Amino acid sequence: MTSTITPYRSDLRAGRDGFAQLLRAEWTKFRTVRGWVLTMTAAALATVLLGLGFSAASHSSCSEGPIEVACPIPPLGPGGEAVRDRLYFVNRPLTGDGSITARLTSMSGIITYPPPNHDQIVPGLVPWAKAGLIIKQSTKQGSVYAAVMVTGSHGVRMQHNFTHDTGGGPTTFPRWLRLTRSGDILTGYESADGKQWTKVGTADLTGLPDTVRIGLFANSPGDLTVEQGSLGGSNTQLRFTQTTAVFDQVSVQGDVPRGAWSRDDVGVDGKTDWERYRQANGLVESGGTLTVSGTGDIAPISDGQSIERTLIGALVGLIAVMVVAVLFITAEYRRGLIRTSLLASPRRGRVLAAKATVIGLVTFTAGLVSAAVTVPICTRILRANGTYPLPVSPLTELRVIVGTAALLAAAAVFALGLGALFRRSAVAITVAVATVLLPYLLATVSSLPLGVSQWLLRLTPAAGFAIQQSMQEYPQVLAYYAPQMGYFPLAPWAGLAVLGGYAALALGLAIFRVRQKDA
Repeated sequence: MTSTITPYRSDLRAGRDGFAQLLRAEWTKFRTVRGWVLTMTAAALATVLLGLGFSAASHSSCSEGPIEVACPIPPLGPGGEAVRDRLYFVNRPLTGDGSITARLTSMSGIITYPPPNHDQIVPGLVPWAKAGLIIKQSTKQGSVYAAVMVTGSHGVRMQHNFTHDTGGGPTTFPRWLRLTRSGDILTGYESADGKQWTKVGTADLTGLPDTVRIGLFANSPGDLTVEQGSLGGSNTQLRFTQTTAVFDQVSVQGDVPRGAWSRDDVGVDGKTDWERYRQANGLVESGGTLTVSGTGDIAPISDGQSIERTLIGALVGLIAVMVVAVLFITAEYRRGLIRTSLLASPRRGRVLAAKATVIGLVTFTAGLVSAAVTVPICTRILRANGTYPLPVSPLTELRVIVGTAALLAAAAVFALGLGALFRRSAVAITVAVATVLLPYLLATVSSLPLGVSQWLLRLTPAAGFAIQQSMQEYPQVLAYYAPQMGYFPLAPWAGLAVLGGYAALALGLAIFRVRQKDA
């Protein structure tokens, strides 16, 4: 007599129902291990508490002579961004439509060294020294404007409302400039001879009042010097500069009162020794020639405190979640339970996929809650302490918060994959920290050369930290765009994609391995 033995087949169907069962099983494993739950909670609390501690300890003050005073709040431009708005403005009121035309015959300047060598003064123009024609809503800092200008080495430019910049011809002298207003539309022109005109650009300043200020201006941003140290690090120095521009054949068309020009040193907040004792900003008139000297800049602020600094505690949270992610898989190998887990699915790799989904969702949730609490509260604390984080749009703030959660989740999945590959907790945790956190610290805290720091944040999983960047780089603003200052070589989502790619690779290799017979 023969009997037939029918092999056991699971009632769980491969597909959505079967995977949902795996997810429930892995979630049950996670939540029943108290240590993992407590560690994940501690990661979220570390993000919040360390951010609060950092913000509470951050204070800022400025001085007026021997007196310590609160630092001024940076003015905001029309788009809500923090801006620098300093220029020497020779102007008259213009009502309705009109224009101003002038010939810029020359530009010169000086660059002074900061202490202890502040007595060294050299002639020269910095690349973004500016002189030209401007129509501005008022002399109030941050008010809307459009200007056509000649720069130190970036040619003729048409700029408006701090963030918009259009290039024209080369920097040559003499150079004729013209700026016209027709309603809310302002148009800049340039000419080599005052006869043949070329349009540089157009600005639509919607809502411009009927009466505005029209005239000439000059300014010069600080000169940034980056010195490489003997150990490969870099030091930056910002040097005071001043521009002097000579105009003639100035004519204004439209409803403009005749008489003397108004003279406004817009945005002045104290004068340097050079301005006090040698050559102050101002206007010198001689016949039909107007010589205007000015310092400062009309541009967005590209350096300062950023909102992602409040998330310093996320670095500690990152280590904690990677440890939990590794233990989530290696604990089963250590206890010999992995074969039982793999038998729960006819497709062995789906167990790891379920584990990755659970650890990713748990980590994302913890990171989202902690970041959503930390960022708004800590920015308020910083402002109360006189430290003003650079304002960002609501979408940028949302991206920083959600991106931080995604960063932690991707790092957790990456660590899980390493745990499944190495099957030893200590090795997997070491590799995870060494590839995600260590390159970030080397690039942003150490004295590595700029090029090395940038490549670390392009090629390693640490590229994912770019998702937290809220600072924006502007080509028309001279700044030290380095990781140490909050600038990453990759765009935010591109950086997160690099980390995501590493996570997918580690998990894919781990799934390939568990499908082998020795799993």
